Amino acid sequence: MGPRILITGATGFIGSRVAATAAASAGPASVRLLARRPLTPPAAPGVEVAPGDLRDPDSLRRACEGTDVLIHCASAIGADEDLSRAVNDEGTRALVDAAVRAGVTRIVSLSTASVHGRGPFRAAAPGTLPLAPGSATSRTRAAGERYVLDAGGTVLRPHLVYGTGDRQLMAGIVRLLAALPGPLDGGSSLHSLVDVDSLAGALLGAALSPRTRPGAHYVNHPEPVPVAELLAVAETLLDGRAGTRGPTVDIAEARELLADLPFAQHHLAMLATDHWFEDDRPWREWGREPGPGFTATIADHLPWYRAAIDPS
Repeated sequence: MGPRILITGATGFIGSRVAATAAASAGPASVRLLARRPLTPPAAPGVEVAPGDLRDPDSLRRACEGTDVLIHCASAIGADEDLSRAVNDEGTRALVDAAVRAGVTRIVSLSTASVHGRGPFRAAAPGTLPLAPGSATSRTRAAGERYVLDAGGTVLRPHLVYGTGDRQLMAGIVRLLAALPGPLDGGSSLHSLVDVDSLAGALLGAALSPRTRPGAHYVNHPEPVPVAELLAVAETLLDGRAGTRGPTVDIAEARELLADLPFAQHHLAMLATDHWFEDDRPWREWGREPGPGFTATIADHLPWYRAAIDPS
């Protein structure tokens, strides 16, 4: 039998994909999921579910017992600062402590490139950017990273993650576009993206590959995506409004038109600036493939997005 894997965040967008990928490739008997609530759909036959919460250290100790590898995907995103601190910072510290005490041999943690704050970042290589988080979520995730790194673990920092189950990235951009009288000209910025299945594979690869090294890694498709391609996909999700849209709006005009909408200002600032992170190690060293890229793969997810996103 291979290593016994504990996965946190198994009810989330990314963690659920990691759990499914692990059960399919490592074997269900090798997978344990930490979950605060019952899984929907239920875990695959043979997969163990350990009830627990990052805010309950006793449950973390129980969950880590008898495991060899930890893949930590759980986080509080967009939450208030107290919850973010309790989950992302203090909860990660308690989890890492429990894993170390249990003799876990490898810790892999999902983080975010947002720990570096707002760009411009163009072909940014690992180890070249300071931590400069600009939100409670990013600040507490950066704090959580430190416990993993201090324990000799590996941290993965994707930038933008898309795919079936994504309720943040494309929904936020569609909501932004719906608030504008016409399509948005986002300029010429470039953005690092990764589809959720490739990211799940990278997390599992980092957990199992003998070539995995401690430290922080960016994990995105090698080819950055022009902002125009990202916006064009979002325009197609505007529920048939394309024929009624007015003239194109540039970033400066959009900022003025949506000055009273903080969420819109956040998205505009991100879209207008390069966020391109360059790191081929996840694909070169962990035996995983990044897939064909955004343009080729987004079509597979469009039916789900059309059913899930309300542009209003």
